[in-house]
Amino acid sequence: MSEHAHARGQLPARHAALVLADGSVFEGELIGADLPATGFASGEVVFNTVMSGYQEVITDPSYAGQIVTFTYPHIGNYGTNELDRESARPFCRGVIVREMARRPSNHRSESSLDQMLYRFGICGIAGVDTRRLTRILRDTGAMPGAFGTASEAELLAAARAEPGTDGIDLVASVSTDQRYTVAAARDARQRRIVAFDFGIKSTMLRQLSALGTLEVVPAATTAAAVLELAPDGVFLSNGPGDPAMVGYAVDTIRELLGQVPIFGICLGHQLLCRALGGETFKLPFGHHGGNHPVRHEATGRVEITSQNHNFCVDPASLQGVVDVTHRNLNDNTNEGIRVIDAPAFGVQYHPEAGPGPHDSRYLFGAFAELMDAH
Repeated sequence: MSEHAHARGQLPARHAALVLADGSVFEGELIGADLPATGFASGEVVFNTVMSGYQEVITDPSYAGQIVTFTYPHIGNYGTNELDRESARPFCRGVIVREMARRPSNHRSESSLDQMLYRFGICGIAGVDTRRLTRILRDTGAMPGAFGTASEAELLAAARAEPGTDGIDLVASVSTDQRYTVAAARDARQRRIVAFDFGIKSTMLRQLSALGTLEVVPAATTAAAVLELAPDGVFLSNGPGDPAMVGYAVDTIRELLGQVPIFGICLGHQLLCRALGGETFKLPFGHHGGNHPVRHEATGRVEITSQNHNFCVDPASLQGVVDVTHRNLNDNTNEGIRVIDAPAFGVQYHPEAGPGPHDSRYLFGAFAELMDAH
């Protein structure tokens, strides 16, 4: 079956159901790729509140192991294109939407969202009451689920057998296998930056290349191998899953602290804090969206931020080691730290935000200043 023939609207509806681990059932119809031979797809179900950027969300490696629910009711209206992908392929387990646009309309569109999902082997379910689903996840927390054409009993069993993202190293499944170079942008200074790929996004690479040449390295790269590259700075990327399960990266970061300036985003921020002796914990339903208010503690300025994480740093475990620089105004959780005795800082949210608010882009300039000062 060709991608063109698979375009939604040219095939009869494939009725399916979504079942959560608590027994909640939702009806819908399949979209995207064909189901596995089991007749279902399973994963940890989370919700994202963005109104645009669905392609970037789906191709963000941080969603490995998860099924993404879009709370905005109409998804796919402007299609997809090659430039807006955040990684070579999606790593999420599936997509849940209220309504999939049948005719994408945008001058940049190269294919429909349904065609993109089919191309990369990602299945999904549309026609779901995503408002009811989101309320359940909000009240009870992210939970495993399964969707497909299998019986409700089989879907419930699959949902309850799904381990979720706790206690699993998902970084190993998304990181690059070998080092590669990203050339500096035309007007960039001659800095050399080593970027750890824990699930790095293309938008991050574009922002960092404006600061200098990037050497992107696998997640398991040692501190000695990094220092051999004589970097002006080290960047710790976003990524999926439980930071407590990426101990090899924590050990490496601990060795690098104090030797080279470090900047961490999202999972990179969490790993930096764990390298300092901090603790992390899982949020009830995580932060997934493009409009989270974050206060910059030094200035009182409120930034509107893009976020995608399930785990969070406990700042009380780092008293006397870091200064808290940013705080989430929705739930008062930690959103940023600066290390007191080393040139290193991190933020929990996404200042690159492609697409999304640009309020926090100044942090890349702060990283450049930190590198130049050391």
